[in-house]
Amino acid sequence: MIAQELEVSLHMAFVDARQKRHEFITVEHLLLALLDNPSASEVLKACAAKSDELRKSLTEFIEQHTPTVAGEGEVDTQPTLGFQRVIQRAILHVQSSGKKEVTGANVLVAIYGEKDSHAVYYLHSKACRALMWSISFPTAFPRARPRVAARKSLSRRMPSRKAPAVRWTASPRTSTSSPLMARSIP
Repeated sequence: MIAQELEVSLHMAFVDARQKRHEFITVEHLLLALLDNPSASEVLKACAAKSDELRKSLTEFIEQHTPTVAGEGEVDTQPTLGFQRVIQRAILHVQSSGKKEVTGANVLVAIYGEKDSHAVYYLHSKACRALMWSISFPTAFPRARPRVAARKSLSRRMPSRKAPAVRWTASPRTSTSSPLMARSIP
């Protein structure tokens, strides 16, 4: 279910957090570990992400904001709820798409679900904002092509046409005061 490369990345994140005596392992620890994950780094590279700057920013943030445990004994580092949600979100996404293994790229996309996480902020500032597109449309972001070429490739594959007019109406199964709406095309 979880790819071997992702297991290694998760293990390294826990080992690093324990060695630094961190009380918690956070989403930021996870993103830092994913920078060394082959599938996640491939996606970041295709998006022209600034991995070195991202690594530096994450390391500084973790050092400044993660509580440490005093003493000499072994540290029992616990994952935060956000960390657990990211992993769970990635697993559920992979299961619903019919795939068999969760990869680092899936976890990278799942991080975006943690809106209040600094990891998302750093992804937006140091990585590309089109990360979701690169996962959803992998043929538009081939491995060796730079970001500009990927955009041209995407525009060639998507015909330019006017979008149909869409009108939102109340669903017949719900009351008119319900926020659920049904889409209809005239």
